[in-house]
Amino acid sequence: MKKFLESRFLRLIALAAGVFATSGLAPAQTHYVLTNDDLAFPFQTGVGFFTVGTNGLPVFLQQVHTGTFGIGGGYFGMNRLAVLNSASQKCVYASEALNGFIVGVDISTLTVGGITSGSDTDAGTTNGIGMVMNGNYLYASFSDSNTIGTFAVQPGCSLTFIGDTSVIGLHGGIVNGMALHGSILITSYTDGSIASFTISGGTPISNGDEQLSTATVTSQDATYANAIDITKDGHYAIFGDTSTALSVEVSDISSGKLTKTTVFKSRASISSSNILLSPDETILYVVNTQGATVSALFFDKYTGKLSAGCTSGPLAGLSQNWSYLGAVVPMSQSGNGGGVFVAEFGTVSGIATVPLTVSGQKCSVQEAKGSPTADPNTPGLLSIESFPPRSF
Repeated sequence: MKKFLESRFLRLIALAAGVFATSGLAPAQTHYVLTNDDLAFPFQTGVGFFTVGTNGLPVFLQQVHTGTFGIGGGYFGMNRLAVLNSASQKCVYASEALNGFIVGVDISTLTVGGITSGSDTDAGTTNGIGMVMNGNYLYASFSDSNTIGTFAVQPGCSLTFIGDTSVIGLHGGIVNGMALHGSILITSYTDGSIASFTISGGTPISNGDEQLSTATVTSQDATYANAIDITKDGHYAIFGDTSTALSVEVSDISSGKLTKTTVFKSRASISSSNILLSPDETILYVVNTQGATVSALFFDKYTGKLSAGCTSGPLAGLSQNWSYLGAVVPMSQSGNGGGVFVAEFGTVSGIATVPLTVSGQKCSVQEAKGSPTADPNTPGLLSIESFPPRSF
């Protein structure tokens, strides 16, 4: 589902005087919330760095100016940031869709390391460029060319382009969400298709398991898989659906391929285009992207089954400041995460802080006092990440 940035030039003029990057050292293991500010032409974009205050809320530190241009919108399920936390380097990569660039930022120095592009035909100017990565490769989904570019990780937070894999949904759908675990890469498409690839050799090779998700079939195309997460042991793939209800699907991938998805549905809110499994895999956070709420579902990592949990009230500022909720990261990298930070897409974009409390099989999830934290450098925030990242 594409959400284009509307013309907001008066707002952008004000943003042009925003804070840009300055050189300087930063502790490598500082807890950051990162933003792909995705600022559209004619204003150059960047990556925002937020620390976490003693009250648990993000605090704006600075923007690392990438010198490139975003598009201010696109598909919910696309991760426009990818984080590398290896022994040799700490990097965040941002896709800048207007130029087709992927920019690497050194987290230790808060400076740009490298700028890379794919082939001459790779493009994501309409709906963005998604990314996932492991320690050796970064995979970029180009929405206009319907290709997945493979890039080799290099020193200095740079990349080397290796080649493209052409992809398409069963009914002509555009590549959307991606997730990887070990040697498997999983994709979703805008027509409700899902598929997997083996990446044991680097470049993705189809596993021949492309299929329509169960929810797409039963809803007669009114629902389609969007964002994807995979359990720590690689047993289950979880899909957050764009839907008129809360809809989440689970596929057993223990064979190395996708199997028919099992659907969990609820009328607690509208849509579930962004999801996140908690660090201990007991909670699936569901961002109700068009329902202005966050849900927490109980998840059994041994059986792959979901059960009802809790849903927040409407987050502050809907319509006045923002229109949709976007990507989600845990507040903590231990236990159930303690809640989540959520991107807010709109004229006054920001990061909502939504803590979680759990007692047995009951829970509560509500927005924190003082939330949201404004992102001063974007009117169209969809993608956020955390550093250090979740361990899987």
